[in-house]
Amino acid sequence: MDEARLTDDAARLVAGDADAVERSTEAALRPATLDEFIGQEAVRSQLSLVLTAAAARGAAADHVLLSGPPGLGKTTLAMIVAGELGAALRVTSGPAIQHAGDLAAILSSLEAGDVLFIDEIHRLARPVEEMLYLAMEDFRVDVVVGKGPGATSIPLTLPGFTVVGATTRAGLLPAPLRDRFGFTAHLDFYAPAELLRIVDRSAGKLDFAIAADAASEIASRSRGTPRIANRLLRRVRDYAEVHGDGEGTLAAARSALEMYEVDERGLDRLDRAVLVALCTRFGGGPVGLSTLAVAVGEEAETVESVVEPFLVREGLVTRTARGRVATAEAFAHVGVAAKSGGASRLFE
Repeated sequence: MDEARLTDDAARLVAGDADAVERSTEAALRPATLDEFIGQEAVRSQLSLVLTAAAARGAAADHVLLSGPPGLGKTTLAMIVAGELGAALRVTSGPAIQHAGDLAAILSSLEAGDVLFIDEIHRLARPVEEMLYLAMEDFRVDVVVGKGPGATSIPLTLPGFTVVGATTRAGLLPAPLRDRFGFTAHLDFYAPAELLRIVDRSAGKLDFAIAADAASEIASRSRGTPRIANRLLRRVRDYAEVHGDGEGTLAAARSALEMYEVDERGLDRLDRAVLVALCTRFGGGPVGLSTLAVAVGEEAETVESVVEPFLVREGLVTRTARGRVATAEAFAHVGVAAKSGGASRLFE
């Protein structure tokens, strides 16, 4: 085997180890109970009532649907549901279940009270959805044996279990599936004060001493998302350990965030690339999504699902029937003068 191949293999191994360490660290920062979970007060109190009542009855809890943007705690809440019920957690995702037989195998292995977490539940195939309807409502599945005229349907009774579904696009769920959930909740973006509490808690878990102003700086650039707050905290810790004395000072936090191209509003490299392209190459718009995506060298789905929601929420971009349009605030943020008579006409 040549030296280049060995080098590539070693690089992949190192990258794999790094990813494993990152996932392990992220898992360690997850709250384990509803009392430890910060933010989403209404969802927490409602979910607590559902779980407490189920535990008092000694029965499986109603099925739970959690929706909202990525990184707000849907997976964490699914783990908490299992923990609060003292039940085993089975984890899968919509894309991983390709056939009804795959779902039947998963369901038949469940024991009484188990929690089945289905991430990206809106991406289930139609035959899988139809089997899930019956399983969630009547706790049974029909297994078809054989093919053609000689095929036989065998009903299989399932023990009581709880499905926790997570989705970033609740509108794609068919109504029959939504109706099977006894409790639905939408997770909203977090306030800066809540993110500050999360950063302080995570810093304690990481045994990383961080100043109050540094923690506040991280929280303000975290786009209202705990996952991003924890990721930025880990990068600030790395910077402080490598380039400083290991203390999380405000200077270290700002230097680290500047190195990772996260600006004072939480925009990263791709966010700014979209804004710059929209403001300079297209005069503020309107411009179609696919054209904008090509201009920044990204997939249209990435721009639409990852970048655009944050820019719209920040008031930097608006979506119109004619395409995406930069606001006056966007021009100011990227330091470009708005062209008179261009996109501004749409707001007159």
